[in-house]
Amino acid sequence: MINFMRFRYFYFAFSLLFIILSVFGLVFWGLKPSVEFTGGTQIKFEILNFKFEIEEIINLTKESGIEVSNLTNETNSSNSYILRAKEISQDKYSEFQKKIIDAGGEYKEISFESVGPVVGKELVFKTIIAVVLGSLFILFYVARQFKNPMFGVCAILAMFHDSIILLGVFSFLGHFRGVEIDVLFVTAVLTILSFSVHDTIVVYDRVRESIKTTKGISFVDLVNKAVTETLSRSFNNSMTIIFMLLTLFFLGGDSIKWFVLALLVGTISGTYSSTFTAAPLLVIWNELKKRK
Repeated sequence: MINFMRFRYFYFAFSLLFIILSVFGLVFWGLKPSVEFTGGTQIKFEILNFKFEIEEIINLTKESGIEVSNLTNETNSSNSYILRAKEISQDKYSEFQKKIIDAGGEYKEISFESVGPVVGKELVFKTIIAVVLGSLFILFYVARQFKNPMFGVCAILAMFHDSIILLGVFSFLGHFRGVEIDVLFVTAVLTILSFSVHDTIVVYDRVRESIKTTKGISFVDLVNKAVTETLSRSFNNSMTIIFMLLTLFFLGGDSIKWFVLALLVGTISGTYSSTFTAAPLLVIWNELKKRK
């Protein structure tokens, strides 16, 4: 049995460093919302008979007076693009199409969608409700399963550890790379919250069973025993997911690139927190309880 809990304060310091950086990014830069939240225009189109670089298309949009917030390839090898921008007038849109044609391409519109600011605000509200309800359901489930506030509170703290780090990473990406958050990002956050808690529950369930079946050893040793028994399973399961996500990140299209990265960051953070944040929190909680 490995004494993982011996270094619990080092784990907390490591987590605290990332949390501080994440909070710094969120406070000073925030997140960069897409047109789905702020209102604007999203156009899906193809350019036939000519291969443009992303930078060339962005230059053509600027020359047409269009304020682009994001432009991506649907797949790395295709001529299909998704353009997100502030509301585009018909004159500017026609000018953009003309410039594509003049440059040698054939423009084909797939879809043209406008999202008003009212709809964008409604989507923000629904997103917040979804995240809050998801967190409450997870809290209810953990509390019901373990019937002990120690397990429930520590699991939720580990979950917020993962969500803050994920949001922090995307605040840095938004500031330095112009990466926007959209509905797919919200989906990734909810998925990661569930993954994080699920991984934590596996460790906590082993701790609970050890408390019932093992007598005569300290609580710290019980937690070490649970972590030792579940670590390889958690690591192997997570590595399978990480390899798949890395494949999608490098070979998938630009349209899902940041969604996949969000899942990747969350999976790595969740795997770490379930063992090196959630488990040590139990030990600290138990130590504080004994001092009272």
